[in-house]
Amino acid sequence: MANARKIAVTALQRVNCDNAYSNITLNEILSASDADSNERALATLLFYGVLDRKITLDFVLNSLIKSGIKKLKPLTLETLRVALYQLMYTDKIPPSAAVNEAVKIIKKSKESFNASFVNGVLRNFLRNPIELPQDNSVKSVSIRYSCPEWIIDELFNDYDVDTVLAFLENSLKPAPLTLRVNTAKLTADELITKLNESGYETEKYSECTVVVKGSVIKENELFYGGAFFVQDLSSQKCAETLSVKKGERILDMCAAPGGKSFTMAVLMENDGEIVSCDIHSHRTKLILDGAKRLGLEIIKPLCQDATVFNSDLGEFDAVLCDVPCSGLGIIRRKPDIKYKDKIDFTELESIQLSILENAARYVKKGGRIVYSTCTLRKNENERIINAFLDKNSAFSLKESKTYLPQTDMGDGFFTALLIKK
Repeated sequence: MANARKIAVTALQRVNCDNAYSNITLNEILSASDADSNERALATLLFYGVLDRKITLDFVLNSLIKSGIKKLKPLTLETLRVALYQLMYTDKIPPSAAVNEAVKIIKKSKESFNASFVNGVLRNFLRNPIELPQDNSVKSVSIRYSCPEWIIDELFNDYDVDTVLAFLENSLKPAPLTLRVNTAKLTADELITKLNESGYETEKYSECTVVVKGSVIKENELFYGGAFFVQDLSSQKCAETLSVKKGERILDMCAAPGGKSFTMAVLMENDGEIVSCDIHSHRTKLILDGAKRLGLEIIKPLCQDATVFNSDLGEFDAVLCDVPCSGLGIIRRKPDIKYKDKIDFTELESIQLSILENAARYVKKGGRIVYSTCTLRKNENERIINAFLDKNSAFSLKESKTYLPQTDMGDGFFTALLIKK
């Protein structure tokens, strides 16, 4: 049977050496293995745990290894990270098991000459644990919360220290699993009853939202029957901010995989039209498949570049532009986002403004635009809105809000509601 620790090590090598997508990589390796449910769960815990804590783990390893980690072979490095994560952050795995399993992985590999080295590093940590810095300097916070210094620096520039530390603390915790109920088919109470009968532990968050506790929802008959779709709370609130009404014509400019379009269609009681766009055809198919499953006929998927105006689309009562962004608000779900190059983020800002300006060309007089991101960077949020308003006097800002995981439960998110005069 496949070994959970070896699966995690292999997946981490691909992500850190080949820049592969974390979720796709792990799913591919798990699908190709014969690991049972317990091994899969452990592999997933270790894989995402190391991604979450990589900067912290590397600080500790650099403190334990005189020559540092830069010259370590990839397999040896990832094996040490996985073992150290177990020693530092799990309480149900015996330290001896974490060390011995790491040594076994090295002994069975082409890096077997490093077996005694790995054993020595890990046992040295058990004898002399490394203390993490506790002050609130950028460097210390980066080490403590495993987040790159440039991100910490930007967050400190945009928010007070307590807000930043609370966000970073929350970013290392599991994200809640929230389901948006398809109220065209059943109520939240009815969904809870059916899920509880299927063995899930749930609670009602609102008349349209159910939180699933302690498990990952699987595609079951309720899913295929269109009873719900998975959607974060902040994403739901973003869609609700547009205040859609029955019979309206709505444009969702960056819609895939479709959650916000689905929420709006349910709020409109499946009466009106929602044109749901994405630049990639395979992603518009995700929208189409989801709409069919949910029975939402008013959603019309379209392959369309959000930065390019299409006069054939006509005017809309309201436009949602949930633009591509740095994604820092969802790092608890996708920790590999933290390790992208800063230049990848700054180049997004011109695209975001371009999409918002294009949205303005579609909305009719008296209509609404919601601009949103799943990031906390003010360069991508308030400053984009201000730049837009400086050049577009026909619009006014009605409201804006930054959602924080530590206070709002959902992902980090920003929304701004604009009205065309």
